[in-house]
Amino acid sequence: TTGASSNSDSSTTIESMEDNPDEGCHIYRNGYYTSGISVVEGILEVNIIQMTSIQMTASQAENSLVDFVVTCQGSLPTDVCTVVSDPTCQVSKNVVCDPIIVTDECLLTVRRAFEEPGTYCINITLGDDTSQALASALISVNGGEST
Repeated sequence: TTGASSNSDSSTTIESMEDNPDEGCHIYRNGYYTSGISVVEGILEVNIIQMTSIQMTASQAENSLVDFVVTCQGSLPTDVCTVVSDPTCQVSKNVVCDPIIVTDECLLTVRRAFEEPGTYCINITLGDDTSQALASALISVNGGEST
């Protein structure tokens, strides 16, 4: 069938062309169309700028605590996730996600516990509603020290 219809806007006309079973139905649209586009900056970059071991008392020696100082560029994150993996970064051992509040500058400290000495791959992901960015590091935890 061939037909034409238009709505109250005279600049938009929709025409249906012949239904051909071999090639499918073709629809041709002529006129002016508008659409809205929102450009979101997102989190552009994450960097781990410092790793510091937290000194523990003898009664707390079962876990080693490490503070990671993290910066980012772009929009401010609303959550942080840390994935602790084996040294090859292939097998995840622990995943922790927390909501965060960053007010004016993207600089935060993430504290994570390590149950035993060893070498670990750390992935720190900062995210918001529209984007995520990741930083990775290889860390060696030796009791009360980390490098």
